[in-house]
Amino acid sequence: MTIRRRTVHSGGLPLAVFEEGDPANQTVLLVHGYPDTHVVWDDIAADLAVDHHVVRYDVRGAGESGVPADRSGYRLELLGADLFAVADAVSPDRPVHVVAHDWGSVQSWEAVTAPAAERRIASYTTMSGPSLDHLGFWMRERFRRPTPRHLRQLLVQGVHSWYITAFHLPFLAPATWRLWLARAWPRVLRDLEAVTPRPGHPQPTLRQDAVRGIELYRANMRPTLRRPRERPTEVPVQLVTLARDHYVSEFLSEGLERWVPRLTRRTVNATHWSALLEKGPVVADLVRDFTARVEAGQDHAPPESGQLVVITGGGSGIGRATALAFAEQGSRVVVGDLDLASAERTAHLCALVGGRGHAYPLDVSDGAAMDAFAQQVAAEHGVPDVLVNNAGIGHSGTFLQTTEKEWQRVLDVNLWGVIHGCRAFGTLMTERGEGGHIVNLASAAAYLPSKVLAAYATSKAAVLMLSDCLRAELAPAGIGVSAICPGIVNTNITRTSTFSGLTADQQAAKQEKVSKMYARRGFPPEKVAAEIVRAVRTGKAVVPVTFEAKAARLLGRLSPGLLRRAARLDVG
Repeated sequence: MTIRRRTVHSGGLPLAVFEEGDPANQTVLLVHGYPDTHVVWDDIAADLAVDHHVVRYDVRGAGESGVPADRSGYRLELLGADLFAVADAVSPDRPVHVVAHDWGSVQSWEAVTAPAAERRIASYTTMSGPSLDHLGFWMRERFRRPTPRHLRQLLVQGVHSWYITAFHLPFLAPATWRLWLARAWPRVLRDLEAVTPRPGHPQPTLRQDAVRGIELYRANMRPTLRRPRERPTEVPVQLVTLARDHYVSEFLSEGLERWVPRLTRRTVNATHWSALLEKGPVVADLVRDFTARVEAGQDHAPPESGQLVVITGGGSGIGRATALAFAEQGSRVVVGDLDLASAERTAHLCALVGGRGHAYPLDVSDGAAMDAFAQQVAAEHGVPDVLVNNAGIGHSGTFLQTTEKEWQRVLDVNLWGVIHGCRAFGTLMTERGEGGHIVNLASAAAYLPSKVLAAYATSKAAVLMLSDCLRAELAPAGIGVSAICPGIVNTNITRTSTFSGLTADQQAAKQEKVSKMYARRGFPPEKVAAEIVRAVRTGKAVVPVTFEAKAARLLGRLSPGLLRRAARLDVG
């Protein structure tokens, strides 16, 4: 696509402006950060130009634009005025959608929070660059109330922002750029930023303007943070948090709703620069979706907001308790179950506790059905943030007693059901590129051998190992995997469990006996659900839940031979 160049003058400086796409379409204005130029947007600009009028410009002091005479020429008010000058030149009759990164975001906040900014700026998508005024108030609040959490945040961000202090040192910072960083930059991108150089792929250009750009920090950081201004905005803002950002911590946006009532939060599994240089299609899709919703007047509190959680076997027991636990946090919950009526009941309960529930019939043992279910969920609700592979069945019997048909049934549900779910939804999560979490329900039986649980224990041990393998594979995509290992939990699985070598009457009697034993144990499924929610939040890999599950895991590490001898004992 042809790139058209023009020059726009602002504050006595020429700004190099680059346009592509049809000017009749909505205008998206891309603002780069430090030490970049407009080239850093190449991938995203090419993607958006298909259906947008895309405009980029080299900010003052960078690339082909003019250079201020002294430090005062880098002040935020001048940088904000530059944005308005470019917007007025390229889209005089319609507000523009601004997308910015790093220092591009910092200076764009200056324009976005200007009085009546909503008349010229239709929306703002910001990545890795807070408003310095908002940051100033954020710091004041933490120094005023120095709780352990606040002190930790200040310490962590201080470590991440070491370079800002270095940039204020006279002579040293420019000399460091000239002598070392310019040569080391490709290695920084490869090793720290996970950016793989490839032919034709844009890279930040480090020339003399990288040294000059240090004045951005010197002209604005200390003055603004010392005396922050009240800077609210009515512009719809999409905050894209980069999950692996080495410089801007996600907690810097805490309380941002105070200044931005029309705020949408999104997360991309990317480092500071890989978001632009490796995840261009993902970012472009976020911008495209947000601008479309803004143009349709649906940017604020969209009807389908909140974390999306998919739970298999959610019609009862641990699945239902988990659905309610997530719903209480405001999540959207999709429940799949072989018993549609039970799934619908769970969905209804989710709505009563503050979330939103949706029910679907689902046979997890059917791979094609799981694939169709995943596609339907994605089409109607979006790609889930969390998948809980909970559906399972119980079975008791020695190896020689268990028939081939019984083995097949147990493995089809307990193992293949998890495989089908991980494959169908893991693929969607990976393609989306925003991370996620998969929870697989294993069991203490996964590491606690028993001669009367041959098929069941084998299926759960396989789920535990599958989770370990999948965790390693999906880690680069920012997708966590947790295996939950309950012990004896009071659910209705005992009433549907089967037993090898028993008549129908004996089966019923055995189910009744085991159900009473589990009921006497009295461990509720809600406690397992709480551990599942916690595992998603913390990313814990393996979670034994009950006392016996924790004890068996510890004993298996300390004395596995003792567990093997105990497995020979006769159990009820």
